[in-house]
Amino acid sequence: MINWGYVILLFILGGITYKRKSLDLLGSLIMIFMGVTIIFSAGVNWLILIVLFLVMSLLATKFAKPYKTALGEYEETRTAKNVISNGLIAFLMAAFGAHYNPVAVNWIGTIATGLVGGFVGAIATATADTLASEIGILHEPRLISNFKKVPAGTNGAVSLLGTAAGIVGAGIIGIAAFLLGIISDPLVSLKIAVIAGTIGCFIDSLLGALLENKEILNNEHVNLLATLCGAIIGVIIIVA
Repeated sequence: MINWGYVILLFILGGITYKRKSLDLLGSLIMIFMGVTIIFSAGVNWLILIVLFLVMSLLATKFAKPYKTALGEYEETRTAKNVISNGLIAFLMAAFGAHYNPVAVNWIGTIATGLVGGFVGAIATATADTLASEIGILHEPRLISNFKKVPAGTNGAVSLLGTAAGIVGAGIIGIAAFLLGIISDPLVSLKIAVIAGTIGCFIDSLLGALLENKEILNNEHVNLLATLCGAIIGVIIIVA
C-alpha cells in the first residue's frame, strides 16, 4: 500500500530544491516525476537511496563555494539535463527491478536481481563522480589519459582527494542500500557500490578526457554513459 505522505514529502522536496536554486524548475519537476514513479513501482526505500545521492551531491557542490566561484567552477543551479543524465539509468532500473527476490531461480528472478545491482551501481557511479568532481577540485589534478598536470575543472582530470571522496561516497551508497533492504547481503551491496562506482567514475573521466575535451560528447552524454557502465558492472557483480 502506498503511503501518500511520502509522495507529499517528495513534492515538498522538489519545491525546496527549486526555491533554493539547487535545481531549475524543469529539473525539479522531472525529479518529482521520477520519484513518484519509483515510489509506486519499487517503494520508498529505493527513492531514499536516490535522495541520499541528491543530498550528498548538493552538499559537495556547496563545499568550498568561494574557492570554486573564484575558479569559475561553481555550478549553483543544476538543470533538467543534469537530472536526466545522472538519474535516468537508476530510474529505469528501479522502475523495472522492483521484484527482486534473492532466492529466485527463474529467468525473471535473475533479470530482476540484475536490475537491482544495476540500480545500486548507477547511483554509486553518479555519487562517486559528483563527489570526485566537487571535492577533488581542491587538489591539484592530472589528466587521466596522460597524467599531466592540468587546471582544476578540466574535463577528465583526476586527483587523489577526488578519488578518495568518490570511493567513500560510493561506499555510503552501498551501506545504505543494505540498511534500506534493497540488497540483502551487506558485503554484496558494498562490493557492487564501491567497484561499480569507482570504475564508473574513472570511465566518466576517460570519456571526458578523450571525447568531451574534443567536443565529441558533452557533459550530459558523459554522465549518462558513465552511469550506464556503472549499472552494467552492478548487474554483472550481483548475478555472477
